[in-house]
Amino acid sequence: MALKILICDDDEAVLSVVRFKLLKDNIGEVFTARDGDEAMKQLREQDFDLVITDIHMPYHDGGQVLNLIRDEQKKKTPIIMLSSDAEEEVIAMAKKQGVDEFIKKPLRSADYVASRVKKLLHLK
Repeated sequence: MALKILICDDDEAVLSVVRFKLLKDNIGEVFTARDGDEAMKQLREQDFDLVITDIHMPYHDGGQVLNLIRDEQKKKTPIIMLSSDAEEEVIAMAKKQGVDEFIKKPLRSADYVASRVKKLLHLK
């Protein structure tokens, strides 16, 4: 059974680059959400093995996505949070709320994101 990954970001370039890299590396099925509302809908409809989410998105932010997964659904799904808002207190708050990895934007490379995904999913 293929792993399922959800990428939530309102930046089309981030969605495209990360999705392409994960598919190229054959990590699993990749689903995308362009805003928080779409992300919440997908998370309520199916289970994912890993979620990558931006903090700042229209309708619902990454914090609300995180709360849905951790508090409402009580899941331990690995979560990578992306943001250009990378103040130390933002990173600390995200980790305290259950984020497994925090990646600052602009992204260094899609390879870096893929390496973090592989680490969290215990893949080589």
